[in-house]
Amino acid sequence: VGSGSAVSLSRQVQGTGGSSAVSKCSTAARGYIQDRFLRLLAGRRRRRAPLIHRGYYIRARAVDHCVQDFLLKTQSLPRTQILSLGAGFDSLYFRLKDMGLLHHTVVYEVDFPNVACQKATLIKGMKELSALVGDTGEEGLGAITFSGEDYKLLGVDLSELSELERILEEAGLNNEIPTLFIAEVVLTYMENPRSDALIQWAAEHFLQACFLVYEQVHPEDPFGRVMQQHFSQLNTALHSLAQYPDCEAQQRRFLGKGWTECSVMDMNEFFTCCIPEDEQQRVQTLEPFDEYEEWHLKCSHYFVLAASKGMEPSWTPLLPSMTVPCHAGPVGMAGSVPAAVCARLSGIPGLKRYGHHSVLIKPNVILTTGGFGEEDGQHCRMRNFHVLRKQAGYWEAVCVTQNIPDKRWGERLYHTVSCLSETLALVVGGRTSPSSTGLGMLWLKFPKTCNASGPDDVAVELVNLQPAAEAALLRWRHSTTEIIFKGEQYLFVYGGRSALEPVLGDWYFLHTPQLSCTAIAVEGPVPESRHSHSACSWKGGVLIAGGLGAAEQPLGSVFFLRELEYGFQWQMIETHPPLVPRYSHTAHVHEEKLLLVGGVWFHASSVPGVTVVDLMTGLCLDYVINVEHLEWPLMLHNHSSIFLPNEKELLVIGGGGNCFSFGTHLNPEPVSLSLSSILISH
Repeated sequence: VGSGSAVSLSRQVQGTGGSSAVSKCSTAARGYIQDRFLRLLAGRRRRRAPLIHRGYYIRARAVDHCVQDFLLKTQSLPRTQILSLGAGFDSLYFRLKDMGLLHHTVVYEVDFPNVACQKATLIKGMKELSALVGDTGEEGLGAITFSGEDYKLLGVDLSELSELERILEEAGLNNEIPTLFIAEVVLTYMENPRSDALIQWAAEHFLQACFLVYEQVHPEDPFGRVMQQHFSQLNTALHSLAQYPDCEAQQRRFLGKGWTECSVMDMNEFFTCCIPEDEQQRVQTLEPFDEYEEWHLKCSHYFVLAASKGMEPSWTPLLPSMTVPCHAGPVGMAGSVPAAVCARLSGIPGLKRYGHHSVLIKPNVILTTGGFGEEDGQHCRMRNFHVLRKQAGYWEAVCVTQNIPDKRWGERLYHTVSCLSETLALVVGGRTSPSSTGLGMLWLKFPKTCNASGPDDVAVELVNLQPAAEAALLRWRHSTTEIIFKGEQYLFVYGGRSALEPVLGDWYFLHTPQLSCTAIAVEGPVPESRHSHSACSWKGGVLIAGGLGAAEQPLGSVFFLRELEYGFQWQMIETHPPLVPRYSHTAHVHEEKLLLVGGVWFHASSVPGVTVVDLMTGLCLDYVINVEHLEWPLMLHNHSSIFLPNEKELLVIGGGGNCFSFGTHLNPEPVSLSLSSILISH
């Protein structure tokens, strides 16, 4: 790299540091982390979204967890030191000093010279900061931009190893005492030979050392591709990912470069296994939140790594508390399912959406409503309905006008639509924003004269229920399924969440068409509360699968609500191998087989494709989706899907979401999955 482009590149990387300082500051302001120094160092203030707060919370928590463990393990030793690489405007030293944790520890921070100079100027100009360091009054010399008794701030490019070594020695770094290296989203911005050399140098030159890394992982799945693209556009490519794409590769990297012990966890595992339950609950209730999929995907694309050598006793901060079942290895795939874009459906903006609902209103006619998506080049809650109809073997889409008495009712996410006849459908629940109460019910009426091509307009009417029933049904991320009891048709509304309850486990029987809430006896083991599960009609009853449970943990259970003479009974369906816990998937039943499509799970080695559960034997097979014919990342969560049994074809409409701070990804067009090879009729 020529020096000119190296300078501009270092500027881009520094930009990521500034933006991350602002995000950390916003996270502290909302009470996720305790840190009064961030606002002094971050400069500008800006309020970030709840998803960003959670992301920076888990990052801060992982680093703190390991740093405090190091200080605790070495507290009886006369001297230790911490070397923070690419520290930027981080407040770690001030926080530790303020907490009285640095009695015998010196903190060294290294960053680009201009960043170190800026930070030194900030510290000197602020009483609150300079008083903590106890400014020795010395002017910064050369690369040492600030020097206190237990704090040294150095301006040097990390990729120039010999220069780094010289300046650290000059600043007093001692390679014979226990040293903790911290690299928080730093190594990945360096070219691999240079970051590898740094890792190896630290192992070879220090007798007792620990190395803490927090950075990205899994570049090739859909979320990973969006993440990589974001950093490439910022001109700060993530170099580590190609050579070290997963946690195991990072572990092998350290063990192969002189470190004797190394443990690594992705952030879903860290949150579940290393953060106490009461703290998990505190964080989950700080702000209205409804972006579970993006939160769990973000967490599966970042890891924390702790490596050590020569430490007595050994340093193992990432030991999970034994009570929590942590995530097992990769999921075995039984085969693959080909995906293809639907000819003639590309470029229709209204089909780029998530949190919507699609329903078959008659053969070859699909109605899609609600969700969040793209209209006129803008991201917004979707007001328009879309009808897809198949004519002469091709799907076509039409935008349908509807007359909604109250505009707000039309713009909803995470609702359900149940088709009661060719002229009538019922919308249940949904929300506008996660802090508002759920929305009431709507009738959708299609004209009787409606031809084979589907409705051209839809009349929308508010449903007036008894106030108590109305209130009970204000929910979203629930399911509404048609069931038959004593020959009569009912809708079974189950689970979901509301503005007050993060997860619901209750249910209601609505007798159609009057929609009266009917009490019907239900016995058997009650399923645990859940939302974002799937529900299908089967044998007059309902099959419930997966979902997100009370502690925001995915569930792997499958229940059948079976009709008895006098009511219903919950039965658990045993699957083997056990169904991998997931949520935000869709589901269909075909000839005694339950098909689960997409969703989010915690097994970061792959993304959910299509799972087939044999309802007679419980056999559970996972199939990967072959996306080689798609030119864009296929995100299979918050989507809708329609199963066409004659063609053994699944039509996937929409899907995607906000990919942390990397931008919004919406699947640009519907996709057809051909299941003929995996659904061989008996």
